[in-house]
Amino acid sequence: MTSATHSTLFPQVPDSADAVLDGLDPEQREVAMALQGPVCVLAGAGTGKTRAITHRIAYGVRAGILQPSSVLAVTFTNRAAGEMRGRLRQLGAGGVQARTFHSAALRQLQYFWPKAVGGDLPRLLERKVQLVAEAAARCRVRLDRNELRDVTSEIEWAKVTQTVPADYPAVVAKSQRDAPRDPAEISQIYAMYEQLKRDRTVIDFEDVLLLTVGILQDRHDIADHVRRQYQHFVVDEYQDVSPLQQRLLDLWLGDRDNLCVVGDASQTIYSFTGATPDHLLNFRTRHPRATVVKLVRDYRSTPQVVHLANGLLSQARGRAAEHRLELVSQRESGPDPSYLEYADEPAEAEGTARRIRDLIAEGVPAGEIAVLYRVNSQSEVYEQALADAGVPYQLRGAERFFDRPEVREAGVALRGAARAGGNDSLLDDAEGLPSEVRAVLSTKGWSSEPPAGSGAVRDRWESLAAIVRLAEDFERARPGATLSDLVAELDERAAAQHAPTVQGVTLASLHSAKGLEWDAVFLVGLTEGMMPITYAKTDEQIEEERRLLYVGVTRARFHLSLSWSLARSPGGRAGRRPSRFLNGLRPGSTPLGGRATAGGSGGIERPAAAARRKRRGPALCRVCGKTLTDAGEMKLMRCDDCPSDMDEALYERLRDWRAARAQDIGQPAYCVFTDKTLMAIAEAVPATEGELACISGVGARKLGRFGASVLDICAGGDGSEEVPAADEEM
Repeated sequence: MTSATHSTLFPQVPDSADAVLDGLDPEQREVAMALQGPVCVLAGAGTGKTRAITHRIAYGVRAGILQPSSVLAVTFTNRAAGEMRGRLRQLGAGGVQARTFHSAALRQLQYFWPKAVGGDLPRLLERKVQLVAEAAARCRVRLDRNELRDVTSEIEWAKVTQTVPADYPAVVAKSQRDAPRDPAEISQIYAMYEQLKRDRTVIDFEDVLLLTVGILQDRHDIADHVRRQYQHFVVDEYQDVSPLQQRLLDLWLGDRDNLCVVGDASQTIYSFTGATPDHLLNFRTRHPRATVVKLVRDYRSTPQVVHLANGLLSQARGRAAEHRLELVSQRESGPDPSYLEYADEPAEAEGTARRIRDLIAEGVPAGEIAVLYRVNSQSEVYEQALADAGVPYQLRGAERFFDRPEVREAGVALRGAARAGGNDSLLDDAEGLPSEVRAVLSTKGWSSEPPAGSGAVRDRWESLAAIVRLAEDFERARPGATLSDLVAELDERAAAQHAPTVQGVTLASLHSAKGLEWDAVFLVGLTEGMMPITYAKTDEQIEEERRLLYVGVTRARFHLSLSWSLARSPGGRAGRRPSRFLNGLRPGSTPLGGRATAGGSGGIERPAAAARRKRRGPALCRVCGKTLTDAGEMKLMRCDDCPSDMDEALYERLRDWRAARAQDIGQPAYCVFTDKTLMAIAEAVPATEGELACISGVGARKLGRFGASVLDICAGGDGSEEVPAADEEM
């Protein structure tokens, strides 16, 4: 490990207050030294806002200006709060409270409830969906699973905007909100849901904020207690504050103004949850004496990526657009963003997978690559394409790393082994700590090779493998470290929610990618109807979609690809158009009222005609004739619920052969062929290379690699052939 890597993983605590300021640029330093009165930091994407505000807090603490226990830093996700706590700890300001709005409010509610109300705090409802379902049933309203989820989200929106059930229909009409059901029905369900909670003495997460606000408003003695405790406040991602969160913040502050807010109106993408940038945009009106600092030096992205991001916002309209920040890249030049047009969605997914495989071959780690899409339903075709290409991936949106059952179990096992003095009998003396960790975790499901396929088993293995990698890094950084030392490090990381990286290409929605970054980003499915999404009707809704794409663009450090497909399925009508947001940016397009532009990469790349799928019409089910749109069904060329004529014995022989080949080449089984591809082969029973090549998932590369064996098995043979070297490239 290099000294730079060592300092990044386990940095030294600065030895003085002035040392905390080392390495900050002039604007970041201005933020760090503005410790009194209202401060508004307008921070563009990649400009080091978290660095600026954590160094501000740490400088104040180390200089004796701020008492650690008097500072409350709030943000919106446990991950962000954990990162902030971790950074503050590294800067010598570990006593500062860094929490989400909800966790800070819950802590206060639990402490003051006996005094303010009496008795025990009502039980917190972890998931409200079941209770909403019961409320709907009592109102005699039938909701399917998707409608139930949408109505639940609508109730959450109503509560954070402080809308009571009776007022809901009028508020929806006034705000031009597109309700998922008749507003009168939702109002009725909402009222019944609240009644059921009261009857059962439970509260939900929104109630945590509402009840805390109520107590602080009604009990001045309790409000004074909180204000004596917290003298200085820092709010990250201030553009995402809801009216209810702002009300709570006002009550925390009282008549004081020691408040530092950080945000970027151009990254407001959660209005559907009640977030609004108005509080950020009105900050200087509410606080005329505020110190305002703009962070525009972009340390994340190359000039080419930043140029595209600035161009995207230059066409924006509305109040947020009037306050946009023009970013200035601080990095060296990189490749131009690429624009790719494909015939259909499967072709787009396969093309994306090929380009990702090429990047990995060039040395870009899989964990530094992301595929971002507008809605989660788009992920399946990319999961399939990456699996077919032998590229590992992970879906973002699962529970937090240290909350996963397998990670908690691993922690218990490692802690037990440390108390018992380790597993010396299992150790490889040459490797020390990492070998000991592997030995312990092998009892919990870790193995040197990942399991075949995806799903829960693979997710569990990836979590345990991440702990193994952390042990390897820890050993290199601290030679001679013991298992007890590693357990202590894991405990600290768990407390700070500082998870090690799970290796694999990230598949994520644009919303869930907020706050993250990668070396290479693939923005896919950029067509009208998807970006902007079909249900974005009003001007403000359209502009929020533009901001969402801006967030996606600014996740990329170096490589950026933007792609779209002209049809949904192979052979379908090519009636789709690229997103309007790319007009004037992609090669040959024309901005509204402008002339055509050369774009970033000098031209749109289109797959060569010979490489495109050749079908004369839409993909049709070979059993019932129905048009197929699902990627898995198109692979089988039949509907999932249509009868299968698969040769079960052939399928089992193919699976046995695949397992043997995967072991020979040292790769997961899905890197040979996925289950769906084997099913398609067992149903089609191809007799020639041409017939085998027509099956989705059998590209030219795999045809040359495995075709002879597969055809031999289909003809009744055993598929024997010369076994390649274990490190042969897949």
